[in-house]
Amino acid sequence: MTLLYILAILVVVIVLLLIIALFLPDGYFIEKSAIIKKPCEYVIDKVADFHNYIQWNPWQQKGDKSESNITGLSKRPGHKYSWKGSKRGTGSLTLREIDPHHLHFDLEFVTPVKTIARDNWLFEDWGSDETKVTWQNFGALPYPLGRLKGYMFHKNLNRQFTEGIRNLKKLCER
Repeated sequence: MTLLYILAILVVVIVLLLIIALFLPDGYFIEKSAIIKKPCEYVIDKVADFHNYIQWNPWQQKGDKSESNITGLSKRPGHKYSWKGSKRGTGSLTLREIDPHHLHFDLEFVTPVKTIARDNWLFEDWGSDETKVTWQNFGALPYPLGRLKGYMFHKNLNRQFTEGIRNLKKLCER
């Protein structure tokens, strides 16, 4: 009887979590901006060329002994950064579009959870030889676990994007 009671409580909790997940956001959006005391072309180079990207990217700084590979022509659509690590999982970031003031990337995670996100960058001339950089990322939160973990995921990602934009600013302004 006790086992049946415990099982019933467990089923009720699971059903409640599934119902709650239905009402949680099915996606996320992060945006960070900074003013960098360098011209647009200089800043774009630090983001669009993955040989520079790995110098400021917050996930590269975490000490994960990951394998990484850069393929394709720098600053051209198809330029790709792939990684495989114990902490960061497996994934890739591919430059989809580039123009003098925008970069658009496809971000694909294979492990620990298969998902796709978009990275967008806007570079605006700001004052004399300064650039306003805006970094956006958005993607889906799968039902039910992605939605249930969405708040913590968003909070963690928000912190990492703040660190990343700060790292980019430091790298560009030294």
